[in-house]
Amino acid sequence: MTRTLSELPADLAGKRALVRVDYNVPLDAGRVADATRIEASLPTLRWLLRRGARPVLLSHLGRPGGRPDPALSLSPVAPALAGLLGTEVLFSAPCDGEDALRASRELKTGQVLLVENTRFLPGETANDEALAGRLARLGDFFVNDAFGTLHRAHASTTGVPAVLSPSAAGLLVERELEALSALERPRRPFVVAFGGAKIGDKIELLRRFLERADLILVGGAMANTFLRAQGFETGASLVEEAALDLARSILSAGEDRIRLPTDVMVLDRAGGEGERAGKVEGVENVDSVPADAIGPGMAALDIGPASRARYADALRGCAAFFWNGPMGLFEDPRFAPGTFAIAQAAAEATAAGAFTVIGGGDSAAAVRRAGLSDRVSHVCTGGGAALEYLSTGRLPGLDALTKRIAQTGPGG
Repeated sequence: MTRTLSELPADLAGKRALVRVDYNVPLDAGRVADATRIEASLPTLRWLLRRGARPVLLSHLGRPGGRPDPALSLSPVAPALAGLLGTEVLFSAPCDGEDALRASRELKTGQVLLVENTRFLPGETANDEALAGRLARLGDFFVNDAFGTLHRAHASTTGVPAVLSPSAAGLLVERELEALSALERPRRPFVVAFGGAKIGDKIELLRRFLERADLILVGGAMANTFLRAQGFETGASLVEEAALDLARSILSAGEDRIRLPTDVMVLDRAGGEGERAGKVEGVENVDSVPADAIGPGMAALDIGPASRARYADALRGCAAFFWNGPMGLFEDPRFAPGTFAIAQAAAEATAAGAFTVIGGGDSAAAVRRAGLSDRVSHVCTGGGAALEYLSTGRLPGLDALTKRIAQTGPGG
């Protein structure tokens, strides 16, 4: 059982709360371009500040490879957080140095301290015990509110709670687990949509959902692999050749519960063959073709209009819905309609009473881009963590908190 904030000692006044947050945010010209992940951390930080705790924040940003990279510094996050939180946010670098330790000890009640990118140090991703010990000096207790990193066994996620007690999950993590756990015994009918590129990345989750989903809708490049596995020609489409046998076994196990696109949007790299009925007006070499009519030079990059309508219809009347992975190359406006159609259908299903969960990553980005984030039940802040939790029921970052409870007992 994972300890929550409400199970921490009652008197936190003056205590330093070492909080692992997920501020892996996009930067543009030295400014935060999208503050969604920062906003997600605010409830936990406000909870701590109201109780007089002094938050010290750990986070990574990007993949600097264990060495400092000015382009990936967390320093621009401090003013963005201060503006959102309405309090002073100090910054210190490096995250494990004496300056950071001194700043944590001198932090005044009502202030917040953000320290530099944990991945500037090679010991972070190696889960180095010595680094975990240095980071643990920054706090009197530990809170992990970085759901998107819980599947990583890093020094700041699993190393710190091994040496710093008490520890607890933050409010964001608590909300994420509550939403995902509801899919263990979902209301029915339960519909699942999978997209993205690789079957192999989601095989365990596919197998688990085959046991409980009433319908599985497949799109994205993943659909190309399933179509090839059925013997269809896929032209120049991206296909996971090594997963064809796996796709056949999933189709066999899924019987009639797996839906594949009946038509696709293609980019005809071989050039035009005259005007086809599905030609997209005003867009050169982009056509809608039946799934069994993909020519040698065609690359399928989105589900087609008939499939969009069919998939949207499948969501009508569902009681629960989970979606992970775009239906196509949605970053390109020519191949975004399939993904946006699923986002719209999810919003409409939610309005009709369904419990809908968007599984992070590109799906979450698509829902935000469509302006529908507040019209679905839950948008996960971490795709990888969501998939691992749904697949196995466990996460290294959660296990670290749970193990610490077992060792120390309630109250630390």
